[in-house]
Amino acid sequence: MTTTELTQLVLLRELEPVVERNLDRHLSLAKDWQPHDYVPWDEGRNFAALGGTDWEPGQSRLGEVAKAAMITNLLTEDNLPSYHREIAENFSRDGAWGTWVGRWTAEENRHAIVMRDYLIVTRAVDPVALEKARMTHMTTGFSSTDVGADRSLLHSGAYVTFQELATRVSHRNTGKICDDPIADRMLQRVATDENLHMIFYRNLCAAAFDLVPDAMMAAIDTIVRNFRMPGAGMSDFRRNGALMAKHGVYDLRQHLEEVLLPVCKQWKVFERTDFGGEGERVRESFAAYLEDLAQVKIPRFEEQRDRLLAREARRHG
Repeated sequence: MTTTELTQLVLLRELEPVVERNLDRHLSLAKDWQPHDYVPWDEGRNFAALGGTDWEPGQSRLGEVAKAAMITNLLTEDNLPSYHREIAENFSRDGAWGTWVGRWTAEENRHAIVMRDYLIVTRAVDPVALEKARMTHMTTGFSSTDVGADRSLLHSGAYVTFQELATRVSHRNTGKICDDPIADRMLQRVATDENLHMIFYRNLCAAAFDLVPDAMMAAIDTIVRNFRMPGAGMSDFRRNGALMAKHGVYDLRQHLEEVLLPVCKQWKVFERTDFGGEGERVRESFAAYLEDLAQVKIPRFEEQRDRLLAREARRHG
């Protein structure tokens, strides 16, 4: 069946039973948790406005990379209103679709709550700078067109599948570099949510693949070639992203080996036999793109990174 025969509205109707099944599955697996249980409240104290002491850099126990990763991840989570609008418009607010959109939004909101509470209570980052960055980033907002997607179910489904898994990897690795068991435990909890969200979207796209394989393949190809994390528009994203890549929080190899390839394997992208001529053409081009990542772009990036790290080690050695 071609894309023109299966319009967006028909796709939404055809896939609603899949959404309903996966919503039930998600609710059976998701564990309720309370953000306040992951914050060391006994470390908290007043700031100057209430007679205490305002933030100073020496109060932070986090290293430069951990701070950059935490701020980037939190500001990304802060943009939830934009993400909610995007999936509500690209999916639906009715029936099982609408229930999922609401549930996903409520679960995602916990992430910004717990991360901000942790950072402020432990005085890990400058709270004034953090609030200014939040205001700027949320005012700018997020649009699916910012990350190479159009406003369609297939593009949105492909993007959020990869993005949720990428966010899981980033949160998990950020926890490891914080050198704080409380932060590590908190971000493990957040990463677990992101993984369940990824599975929901991955299953949804698998069902869409069976309905419109050529169109789904084209959507995946577009999203992967143009992929950017949803925080790409925030101030200092390039600097913070480079720090995170240089120190193994989220880099190009992780993007390929821990995000793109596992999801494509689940979708059986390179095993499917139901493509038409256009789907086959796109798949061949997509395979060449991934091969170029593995054989050219990633080795080049890693050579540059190793040289930079060696230079820094000599400078500080």
